[in-house]
Amino acid sequence: MKRVLLAFAIVVALCGVSLGAVNLQDMDFSRVNPRVRIKDITDVEGARSNQLTGIGLVTGLNGTGDNSPMAVQMMRNVMRNFGVTLDARSVRTRNIAVVALTANLPPYARPGQGIDVNVSTMGNASSLSGGMLMQSPLRAADGKVYAVAQGPVIVGGSSAQGAAATRTQNIPTTGRIPGGAMVEREVPNDFSMGGQVALLLREPDFNTAQRIADAINRMYGVVAYAVDAGRVEINLPGPYIQAPAAFLANMGGIEIEPDTTAKVAVNERTGTVVMGGNVKISAVGVAHGNLVVTVGESPTVVQPESFSGGVTAVVPRTDITADEDGGAMIAMPATTTVRDMVRVLNSLGAKPRDIIEILQAISKAGALHGELVTM
Repeated sequence: MKRVLLAFAIVVALCGVSLGAVNLQDMDFSRVNPRVRIKDITDVEGARSNQLTGIGLVTGLNGTGDNSPMAVQMMRNVMRNFGVTLDARSVRTRNIAVVALTANLPPYARPGQGIDVNVSTMGNASSLSGGMLMQSPLRAADGKVYAVAQGPVIVGGSSAQGAAATRTQNIPTTGRIPGGAMVEREVPNDFSMGGQVALLLREPDFNTAQRIADAINRMYGVVAYAVDAGRVEINLPGPYIQAPAAFLANMGGIEIEPDTTAKVAVNERTGTVVMGGNVKISAVGVAHGNLVVTVGESPTVVQPESFSGGVTAVVPRTDITADEDGGAMIAMPATTTVRDMVRVLNSLGAKPRDIIEILQAISKAGALHGELVTM
């Protein structure tokens, strides 16, 4: 162990790795967007996933299932399929639960492959821990069965109940069956119709679409053109007309520098602020100050004199103080970048929720050159 630690220390020293805090002054902000592969920012038109849904019955629960009429009826239907007829009054078990099943059938999935299944209760079951899903069909929007699910349910939560208390951790009424659905039907994926393929941008942008087309044309000749902000059409080059998959594999590795719209995303519930690197601020002045109101309660007990016939009473006493921190007015020049904005707001001592208010005020003043998105 000592040799391993010594070797690690030598490597860190030779590489000049700093284990200290990150210093914004040393970071390179000259490039807003990195170079990325085309395959990482686009999808191939025609190659899409499909949603599957179904209803199933989970068995083997340790008294945590549901006893709703829906569960009783489903249990009777299942037993009827096996030639057993049950009376509604004879089904008295809390070891079963009716569940909803959802899954995504990915593109290029072939019969015999497994996909993950999400399981959630539909009745009053308290936990699916230890349950086993019986064979259940999964259908698409066209009503056809594309997969069949079955297997043990993995639950990420737990629940314990006693005579006077109940403790629940996470959500025990939902679970997952990794690879629990077997694909039974293939969905055709026609991504190369008429010798053409199309790329769909995950974040539509005219500049990015044009850069993708230019990068492909530099590699394969004039074969690509941007239709709009979200679609690029490509005529397959001669050698790849019969092998569109090979073209997509080679073309997907081409790197470009994408362009993005200037946006500032804020979440007031969590105090999260995310600012794009190309957001600009016009010349504004920002003042920041906090008004702190303190309310203190110090009730006083009043004791009457002896033999006076009075009673002991509690007299409320409230002390209210208001302190306002020393505010500061700081001017930000025009074309302020994200780096400058962060430095200025940190110098003001602003917290994330204060920054949200400042950004909203700057946007209302018309000085924020970007879209303010409230999540």
